[in-house]
Amino acid sequence: MKKNIFFICSAIFLIFLLYAAAELFLPVQNTSRQLEIEIPKGTTFRQAVGILHKEKLIRDTRIFLLAARLSGTDRKIRAGFYSLWSGMSPFKILKYLLKGKIIEYQIRVLEGDSLPEIADAFARTGIMSVEEFLELAKDRDLLEYHGISAPSVEGYIFPDTYTFPKGMDAEDALDTMIFRMREKYTDTFISRAQELGMNENQVLTLASIIEKEAVIDAERSTISAVYHNRLKKHMMLQADPTSIYGVKSSKEKITLNDLKRKTPYNTYRIKGLPPGPIASPGLKSIIAALYPENVPYLYFVAQDDRSHRFAESETEHAENVRLYRAKKQEMKHTPVEGNNASPSS
Repeated sequence: MKKNIFFICSAIFLIFLLYAAAELFLPVQNTSRQLEIEIPKGTTFRQAVGILHKEKLIRDTRIFLLAARLSGTDRKIRAGFYSLWSGMSPFKILKYLLKGKIIEYQIRVLEGDSLPEIADAFARTGIMSVEEFLELAKDRDLLEYHGISAPSVEGYIFPDTYTFPKGMDAEDALDTMIFRMREKYTDTFISRAQELGMNENQVLTLASIIEKEAVIDAERSTISAVYHNRLKKHMMLQADPTSIYGVKSSKEKITLNDLKRKTPYNTYRIKGLPPGPIASPGLKSIIAALYPENVPYLYFVAQDDRSHRFAESETEHAENVRLYRAKKQEMKHTPVEGNNASPSS
């Protein structure tokens, strides 16, 4: 009698194992369509299983829940969009849930990027459109929440690579980028800015100009010194990149008309710093803005190798400009072996 009960129980257990294996390892559908399944925020694991069952990705919810409980998956469900296939086995889907393999997008912000470039990066992911980003970037409530005393979040987005899940709230994504800048802008920086008589907005604004002007790292603190010296002497900064901010792309050539254009940011027309940054400065430019080199320079002119010649007086600067133009003219008329084009073309 006991043997019969044992064999019956063993048979039932074996049948259950075979059934469970079939439920977990055999796909519900024979097709192979890609599906995007959203698990909303606040969804319990049981509710998530209900979503999968409704999409015909699992058959027996009880077996799936049991397997999830044994693996510990039922205690950690990550909200977001999951990229699944209709031909996946429930067991493979369970592994996806266990790893939290949701659809994510990367947004890379480079040193010197301005809001239009960052807006394009967001638009490519679908998190928000260019128009939505640019509008949110100037939202007064957002600026007040983050204590930003500039016209927009320009310059307060730290250059970095960010990973955002599909479906993430646009404002949450922007918050993350601003918080990253605040993490990098340490208490040491705050103390140093106070020593210089500058606030955060002024430091980031100056750093953004340095970011746009400097190419060679070793020159950042020297360029910073030029602007600090001009500020002390109440001279106009005359920083070329500020003349086209909000007018045209920084990749376009700056013309004489640009320098004459009257805008709130054009430091050829206004004294002191602009009302806010003109780009996202990197850490090197922020440090340069806070720790200028101890030099008396007031002028600099770019060279073909993108380095600069610095000068203390206007006369010396005029000579540097003359030398630069003479060299450009000389190079223009110097033939290049195997190519009739000039090096500057």
